[in-house]
Amino acid sequence: MRRKNTESLRDVLAQVLKQNKMDMKLYETRVIQSWPVVLGENIRQYTTDLYFSNKKLYVKLSSSVLRQELFLAREEIIKSLNRHVGADVVTEIVFQ
Repeated sequence: MRRKNTESLRDVLAQVLKQNKMDMKLYETRVIQSWPVVLGENIRQYTTDLYFSNKKLYVKLSSSVLRQELFLAREEIIKSLNRHVGADVVTEIVFQ
């Protein structure tokens, strides 16, 4: 028999993560893992490092030409990454 005041495990875990301020780290990890999915395997090959600092995603690339191309498309990349993760995690991307 199901009780009326029950919650799903997913909702409970989301609440616990949010209360302990761990939800943003989880979203940041999801963004980093989704980088090759959103941008493609070819771009992943030129990506040497990804990390977050203060809602900024820092991306180290081994190709200066690709760095310039991605810089010009950074607003669309931010929207795509946030949409893929389901939260506003990335506010800015810094290409290095």
